[in-house]
Amino acid sequence: MKIIIASDIHGSFTYCEQLFAAAEREKADKILLLGDLLYHGPRNDLPDGYAPKKVISLLNANKNRIFAVRGNCDTEVDQMVLEFPILADYCILECNGHIIYATHGHHHNPQNPPFLNDGDVLLNGHTHVTAYERREGYYYFNPGSVSIPKDNTKRGYMVMENNVFTWKTLDSELITEIII
Repeated sequence: MKIIIASDIHGSFTYCEQLFAAAEREKADKILLLGDLLYHGPRNDLPDGYAPKKVISLLNANKNRIFAVRGNCDTEVDQMVLEFPILADYCILECNGHIIYATHGHHHNPQNPPFLNDGDVLLNGHTHVTAYERREGYYYFNPGSVSIPKDNTKRGYMVMENNVFTWKTLDSELITEIII
């Protein structure tokens, strides 16, 4: 199964549309969204193409391909308009015998990791900064932000297929690839 992983859309229809175009190019089976789907939050500027109602329509049109976790900007009101669950704090996946703990990152992150075994993966968004590193006992991966990247990172996503994680920009430029 091929999964596109993205985070922090923050209501930008412009970049959400580009994300779904990338998912089509990648021929992704599923899309894992790591939170902050509709609202930009009080600490962020309005992203380009801010149109949460259009983002709602695009997400709902793809509801059978999406699974998601709750970001710090996601609320019960957002859940009322979205036709797939978004309020779980984490999602646990299995990859090549390892656990992938997917969360937004405002609770569990490298400074406060969940219990992980050697070779497991902590996957989160929240910081808007792309990350891919081996930490003591686990991997830490972050796709960055689809709409509001920070620290000179690019708008992008990750692809997970088998035991390979690949980071790409929204126009599919390869950033890096890691095999776990």
